[in-house]
Amino acid sequence: MSSDPARPVIGVLALQGDVREHLAALREQGAEAVTVRRPEELAGVDGLVLPGGESTTMVKLAARFGLLEPLRAAVRGGLPAYGSCAGMILLADRILDAPPDQETVGGLDVTVRRNAFGRQVDSFEGDLDVAGLDRPVHAVFIRAPWVEETGPGVEVLATVPSGPAVGRIVAVREGHVMATSFHPEVGADDRVHRSFVELVRQSSTAELR
Repeated sequence: MSSDPARPVIGVLALQGDVREHLAALREQGAEAVTVRRPEELAGVDGLVLPGGESTTMVKLAARFGLLEPLRAAVRGGLPAYGSCAGMILLADRILDAPPDQETVGGLDVTVRRNAFGRQVDSFEGDLDVAGLDRPVHAVFIRAPWVEETGPGVEVLATVPSGPAVGRIVAVREGHVMATSFHPEVGADDRVHRSFVELVRQSSTAELR
């Protein structure tokens, strides 16, 4: 872990998916960004990003590498975590339209529907108002999930503003855990990563007090 809260060590789960893009975005925000594939690497980070990709593949690889239970323990223990797209599925306590044996890391009191917006050909982009940000985010959705239900402690950060999926929840936060249906690592808008890095900084500063 970092001894300097201004430059926290943030890991990106590097089993599969958009790893390089998240590493670059985190470094742009002043974090020390590292890959996480093993439990000992997880133990050295102040925060963790779970990237987009294939949630079934990632959770199976995490279990194979002995990382699934340490991930669960870390998030339950207060490690700040952010999941984008498949990462949202991994952080959800409950999932719909998933294989019956699919496990999750958990940590977010939400029910997430996999591939809720449709297949790859149904991928789309649009502008979203996200709570806490000063202007809309241009969001990229690729075979994206949405949040079907939230628990009482979950803050809804963004919903789809129009179209067939109007009102569907696509960004949430519960304490130290954030998730989005979309991919902020795609494109030039760095504000979602900035928000997460700031969350990690605040958590690291609180631990030093």
